[in-house]
Amino acid sequence: MEKVRLGIIGTQFAALLHMNSLVKLRGARVDVVAVASKTKEHAEAFAKKFNIPDYYYDDHRRLLERKDIDVIDLCVPTDLHETFAIETAEARKHIICEKPLTGYFGKDKKEEQVGFEVKKKFMLREAMKGCDRVAKAVEKNKVKFMYAENWIYAPPFTKLKNLIKVSGGTILDIRAEESHSGSHAKYSRRWKTSGGGALMRLGAHPVGGVLHLKHYEGILKYGKPIRAKSVMAEVGQHTKIASFVKEKKKYIVSEWEDVEDWGVMIINFEDNSKATVFSSDAVLGGVRNTLNVYLSNAVVNVNINPHNALEVYAPEPHIFGDEYIAEKLETKAGWNFPSPDEDWVRGYPQELEDFIDAIQFNKEPVSGMDLARDVVEAIYAAYVSAEEGKRIEFKR
Repeated sequence: MEKVRLGIIGTQFAALLHMNSLVKLRGARVDVVAVASKTKEHAEAFAKKFNIPDYYYDDHRRLLERKDIDVIDLCVPTDLHETFAIETAEARKHIICEKPLTGYFGKDKKEEQVGFEVKKKFMLREAMKGCDRVAKAVEKNKVKFMYAENWIYAPPFTKLKNLIKVSGGTILDIRAEESHSGSHAKYSRRWKTSGGGALMRLGAHPVGGVLHLKHYEGILKYGKPIRAKSVMAEVGQHTKIASFVKEKKKYIVSEWEDVEDWGVMIINFEDNSKATVFSSDAVLGGVRNTLNVYLSNAVVNVNINPHNALEVYAPEPHIFGDEYIAEKLETKAGWNFPSPDEDWVRGYPQELEDFIDAIQFNKEPVSGMDLARDVVEAIYAAYVSAEEGKRIEFKR
């Protein structure tokens, strides 16, 4: 295959990230053939912005019908991932799927407050059935499934893996976090459209990172992955604290309905090492993507965001004008830490290059179905743990 021919479904934040990250591959190795969005106006605007030929649709199935598309990039809300992934597989096209793979959305329930009214054990069972349906469709139709977890492609993370390999040490303890001041997307407020709160939307990144690291360590040491054995968790709604509710000015998003805005989970692995994952929608100062790894013979601290490659100061926010500083930053005043190339340091171009390699050279991507499924299992088991107040063991 000389070039991979790609169709993209969705035109919002994730789609923008992917298109910006394909710049060096387009023309030489990738042709972006067509785009579909909820409205034709959005699709047309996106096509013009990114120089996509005059093929834009308000029906994603038009992309699936085209014979000149090899892979579909799903940049749609999580509650559409399962259906669209299965349809794509049945159209015999490879799949790039944003995180997380799927979840439980309560579409079969009349209750509006799904997060409060549906038992998490039932959610876990149904979410895993959804994962299995996607995996079955992928296997049956002999297509590739590529899970868009950018953390494990981020240059600081890949350097971490190299250091672990050469050190020969044992990973004893991992502490990982993704937090910020809250998503402004309306779908994120309700379980029926988001499938969960901070643990689901934000925690999927650090959970994917720590699961991948232990998988990697296991392959190095034993020739097989070290998998999660059990999970304990706690969740909360910090923006419902009475004194915060009374505050007139809110610097963080506060309109959460039946989803948590804070969560922590402890993952116990088969070798009895541990990982602690934090996620919060109530943290000021921009996005925090951090990972601290404590080995038996070394310590590695990974700061994807923020990091101090560049430090800037301004006494007033208007001084830097429209120049981008960092995601979810509340103000450009004071000291800040802009990344010279934020997409690169977060691993998006590397992720997409690996996916194109997987298709062109018929190899497995670094991030695939196994990781996607394990992330959903770990997060929903964490929800069960938080609800029932006990450790949840995985059945292997």
